[in-house]
Amino acid sequence: MICRFIAAIIDGVLLQVVIFPLSFIVGVVVGIGGAASHATGMATQLTSAFIGGALGLVGNWLYEAIMESSTKQATVGKMVFNMKVTDLQGRRISFGQASGRHFAKYLSTLIIFIGYIMAGFSEKKQALHDMIAGTVVRLP
Repeated sequence: MICRFIAAIIDGVLLQVVIFPLSFIVGVVVGIGGAASHATGMATQLTSAFIGGALGLVGNWLYEAIMESSTKQATVGKMVFNMKVTDLQGRRISFGQASGRHFAKYLSTLIIFIGYIMAGFSEKKQALHDMIAGTVVRLP
């Protein structure tokens, strides 16, 4: 269970290293565009925040879904601990299933992280999002 938590931290840091500079560049471009069009400061800030947030959400989704549905079956953080995300039969999951797993994590988070804590108490060590997506994180 602690390995899954550390893997998530590794993935979070990795994503921030990539997403933050992209968001910064987009913010600068939007700021320059706003100044050129004489847009108000608030409109430019809201546009920049919206685009930056969307980049973060889409980047996180694509990273997890592409990596977990790939032949590696894991994000970089999970690979550090030799974990793999599989379906209930131990097979590689599809991009759609990985996407469902990713978006189900929002539910696991919304209920005060209880969805994640469930992994410590379920027979197959599945978090709520794993149960919803029909996946298992296999440990070595």
